[in-house]
Amino acid sequence: MNIVMLTNTYTPHVGGVARSVKAFSEEYRKRGHRVLVVAPTFPDMPKNETDVVRIPAVQQFNASDFSVALPIPGFLSEALDNFKPDIVHAHHPYLLGMTAIRIARVRNLPLVFTHHTLYEQYTHYVPGDSPALKRFVIELATRYANAANQVFAPSESIRDLLLKRGVNKPITVISTGVKLDHFTAGDGTRVRRQLNIPDAAFVVGHLGRLAPEKNLKFLAEAVAAYLKTHSHACFLVVGVGPSEQMIRQVFSQQGLESRLHFTGILQARELADALHAMDLFAFSSKSETQGMVLTEAMAAGLPVVALDASGVREVVKDRENGRLLQEESIEAFTDGLQWVADQPSERLEALKHSALETAEVFSLSNTADKALSCYHALIETGIPSTAVAVAVTSAIDKYWENTLELINAEWEILKGVTGAATDVLFEDQDSPGKRP
Repeated sequence: MNIVMLTNTYTPHVGGVARSVKAFSEEYRKRGHRVLVVAPTFPDMPKNETDVVRIPAVQQFNASDFSVALPIPGFLSEALDNFKPDIVHAHHPYLLGMTAIRIARVRNLPLVFTHHTLYEQYTHYVPGDSPALKRFVIELATRYANAANQVFAPSESIRDLLLKRGVNKPITVISTGVKLDHFTAGDGTRVRRQLNIPDAAFVVGHLGRLAPEKNLKFLAEAVAAYLKTHSHACFLVVGVGPSEQMIRQVFSQQGLESRLHFTGILQARELADALHAMDLFAFSSKSETQGMVLTEAMAAGLPVVALDASGVREVVKDRENGRLLQEESIEAFTDGLQWVADQPSERLEALKHSALETAEVFSLSNTADKALSCYHALIETGIPSTAVAVAVTSAIDKYWENTLELINAEWEILKGVTGAATDVLFEDQDSPGKRP
């Protein structure tokens, strides 16, 4: 089948959505399907991409590392005519997500929406951040989900949250799977020697985009507190982002600069090597919808110490493949790190084995099977026709049919946006019950 995916983030941007789109696209293509990715331009993006259409974008929006795509409805027409999509998959409810609705409605195609993100956790990137804005983005995402034919939730926690928020379209839990063969083997010794980390050092590791919504100030302070009392321990961080300087500052204040190591962005074999240089994986984000980096760490055999949160509790099983901490405190987190470090070798091997078994459950092969099954069901069942209820044969009639469909799509988008705004405004005035 021919699948068109629209996403506001894509390579070389570092983040869960970009990695998810890339992983699923590669897996689908490997199985003989065609995938057309529609994404914004980014600095240093790959040249001569195949089946990727780049949309002009505002770079580094509001001092972030995001590009904001400029949705241009007519920009894609020729590419889509040549591609002949069978299904449209949106990965955001705004910007190119709006374009996804237009494509699906005009071409009478099924629309799938993956609710990747807790959008209310990201409003600090927008001028005028406020509680009302947070409720607005929640309402907008909910209305978008209800405009789709099928919703993918990355975890059971997010599925339950979407149901509470009023999503009434079918929801299937489909996480971004991990490519097991990319992580099961790695040369950790090489990375340690490259970074001058002693072979006997106990390495606490972290992987991800280094941004404020990831709760990294807490993580840096907790790991620094652990290192302060364990002279043989180090902190290895894989990734880049606006919070890197803050992490450095926390360690500098504690006199621990020499035991803090950054690798920047790593891909493929280098990423696997870095994970194998770690002894455990530390994670404190509470804004996740799925445990993507957690399953990658577990595929490398790493126990995980993390705070209990959506997308995390589905992956980390307390005292089975790591520690799932109910209390967000420096003491609780350092105790979790110490618990893993104190395990005898036999017990530590059991933790690693359990981590590998968890990664297998979340393999990309398994998750792609589920997603493709949903695609096939939507295509075979069909969707209620939104075409003008008059048979048209001439090119002129077809043009008017598509024009009316575009107007209908624009009206649906306008209703969703204004409806979300109205709900928030009336909620502020009348103070009825708030959505979770």
